[in-house]
Amino acid sequence: MPRNSERGGPLTRARISTIAARLFLEHGFDNVTVAQVAKEAGVSSVTVFNHFPRKEDLFLDRSTEATELLRTTVRDRAPGLTPVAALRRMTLALVDSRHPLSGADDRSVPFFRTVAASPALLARAREIGYELQRALAEELGPESDLLAAFFVAGYSTIMVDTARRLIAGEPHSTLLADHRARFEHLFAALAAATAPAGQPRPGTPSGG
Repeated sequence: MPRNSERGGPLTRARISTIAARLFLEHGFDNVTVAQVAKEAGVSSVTVFNHFPRKEDLFLDRSTEATELLRTTVRDRAPGLTPVAALRRMTLALVDSRHPLSGADDRSVPFFRTVAASPALLARAREIGYELQRALAEELGPESDLLAAFFVAGYSTIMVDTARRLIAGEPHSTLLADHRARFEHLFAALAAATAPAGQPRPGTPSGG
């Protein structure tokens, strides 16, 4: 295949990602090499690594999108809206639209299976979780490490559990309501934990 524009930009990156995902889904992540992806995409291995620093990032390719989403959600929230409320609004919008980052899309089952079958992908997913936690803490500001950690850990736990149940064959229609409810529970807990001292916690009466 021609390689005149193999350095490329977004289109080249998208083509490489699409081909890599197909190969990984068909043959398993650990059974496909970067050289095979490059050959199928008509580029060099160097070009693949120019777009994706790690092989794992060819499959877990939404980390940049997730990082930017967290940052803009906190940075651009409406006046008077707390970070927890802004994160809740963003998360539920992802769930309701069945966005891939929400973990609520039943079409992602093959993706979940591939990740679960690869120790390398599981390890990279944990690294990405830590990277997201750091990015969120930076955006939230000083003394926000715990909030960022609790949010990312809670989000990841819900996604992993839903993925496990989807892989096991539970009906998506039943899981979706539970998935959303668990996020609501997470944000209720975060809101209660971050309520200013002396103010009633969400969901509790203000009187004696």
